[in-house]
Amino acid sequence: MSFLKKLFGGGTEPEPPKGEEYEGFTIYVEPMKEAGGYRVAARITKGDNTHEMIRADVVGSESEARSTTLLKAKSLIDQQGDSIF
Repeated sequence: MSFLKKLFGGGTEPEPPKGEEYEGFTIYVEPMKEAGGYRVAARITKGDNTHEMIRADVVGSESEARSTTLLKAKSLIDQQGDSIF
């Protein structure tokens, strides 16, 4: 039975999302799949506070969306700090 779970993916636990620490905030890069590519989106947390950052930008590849999202999230933190909550 264990062999079948491994073969069909039933025995694996999903990995928890990895966040990147920046200036006391944690950025979870979470690009959203769109018809034309990937929308720039992230979840920014600090303590119990959470901010959902979703931008109008849509880029062609997931890797480009991830790098763009991280840059924009860091810029948002630099500009607004704790006031994003």
